[in-house]
Order: sequence, then structure tokens, then C-alpha cells
Amino acid sequence: MIQVRYSTSPSSVETAHAADLRDHFLVPGLFETGEVHATYTHDDRLVVGGAVPGSGQLELPAWTDVLGVESHLERRELGVINVGESGHVLVDGEKFELAHLDGLYVGRGSEVSFAGADAAFYFVSAPAHATHPAVALNHAEVEPVAIGSAQSASERHLYKYAWGEDLATANLQFGVTVISRGSVWNTMPPHLHARRTEVYLYVDLDEDDRVFHFLGQPGATRHLVVGNREAVISPPWSVHAGAGTGSYAFIWAMAGENNAYTDLFPVSLEEL
Repeated sequence: MIQVRYSTSPSSVETAHAADLRDHFLVPGLFETGEVHATYTHDDRLVVGGAVPGSGQLELPAWTDVLGVESHLERRELGVINVGESGHVLVDGEKFELAHLDGLYVGRGSEVSFAGADAAFYFVSAPAHATHPAVALNHAEVEPVAIGSAQSASERHLYKYAWGEDLATANLQFGVTVISRGSVWNTMPPHLHARRTEVYLYVDLDEDDRVFHFLGQPGATRHLVVGNREAVISPPWSVHAGAGTGSYAFIWAMAGENNAYTDLFPVSLEEL
């Protein structure tokens, strides 16, 4: 099953009801056992989805009616991160074992399937103009970048999986940020990606915890209340930042005009 989300204007957010904000920007329900669910957003043509194989094996659907192709990656590239327990991804018959928060990049033209009784695979695909080989991205082997501080309740570690350097991609960037225990803020102070759309998937929250995710233009922000394994679409004109009621991590993924990680515009707290 795949949903389609259309682009929205910045002015519509300022006057939107909470239910409208959730309908446009929140992506819940991606992870259902034995199924593949996804959302296609017209913002930079991203597809975000979840595959929970259970006792079987799941193929990455083509969704021909939406993508216009016979195979999902005919004109796309893919990033995968396992948010469950160990499982594996088959790429053209080659097996890639993924533990919790391990990632995988898959280039254009490949066929992909998912397996693992307790695995839950999050994936993001984006249009690609070039083909690059599949690469496994072991979470434990990625050197994290320390950001923020305990004093500002924003201490976190950024794991860059695909970010425009080291790993060749056509367009896609993705990685994981883990919030340190005792801190609550992510991406604070916030910024804008005027040339790219970004999606956050919040993971590893306890059942009763939530993240208050802020979106909208600087000076006119709104918020969403987000639970575990729920995603938020951030259009290029929107800030993206959040604060959690407990420990959590989030998976970030971007695509758009380029794959330069530093192509962003900082927003000061005064501007908010």
C-alpha cells in the first residue's frame, strides 16, 4: 500500500488545524507485520516506507501506478535502515545482514527483498541519474560526530551513512542521530534546506514517550506530536527540530537539488 502526498505552501501551515498538519506532514503506520507500506511525497519525489517481513519474505513493490515503472529502482536509488532486530536484505540475490540501526545503500536498477522474523526495515528512495553499487553501512563502524551539549539539553551523536562524501550516491543522503540520555533536543538551533526535502523517522522511543516536532517557516512555526516509528516530511521551506519526553533517535534522509550535506541555512533562535 502506498499513499500520495501533494506539496503544500508555507502560508497554509500557519492557519492549518492540527488534523490538517498531521494529514499533510505526519507519516504513521509504516510498520505492519507481513506488509510493505509507503508514502510518496511530491516534494522532491521521495518515497518513505517500512517493510516488516515477519515469517516470510517481502519484495520492494514497484507501485507502478505511482512511479510509472515496472521495478521500484528502475530510475531510483534506495537507503535502508533496520529499526528492528537482526534481518537481511537481498539485493539482486546478494544477502546483506543488518542489525539494529545498520544501514544499506542500493543503487539504481536493483531488485530488493526483505527478510527477518523480528526485523523492521525503514527505506527511502529518490530519483537517480546515475548508478552506484550497493554498500552495507554498519552502525558500529561509522564514526559519530558529537553535537550539542548536556548544558543545553541537546547532546547527540550524528552517524552519517550517505552524505555526499565517502559513499557515492546520485542524490540521496541519509543517516542516524542518537540523542544522549538526559538531553531532549534534536537539530537545535534549527536550519533550512532550501534546495532539498528532508524526512525524519523517530525511533527507539518508549511506548509512552513522544517527540514534539516543530515545522513551518521561521517566525511562524507549528508542531506535531510524534510517536515511535512515525515520520515527518519537512519541505524545503520548513524548519525541522524537536524535543522528546524521553530518549530517542531519528533517521534523517534528504534528496533534492544536490547531495552536499552542508547546503543549509542556519536559523537563529531569535528568528523563531
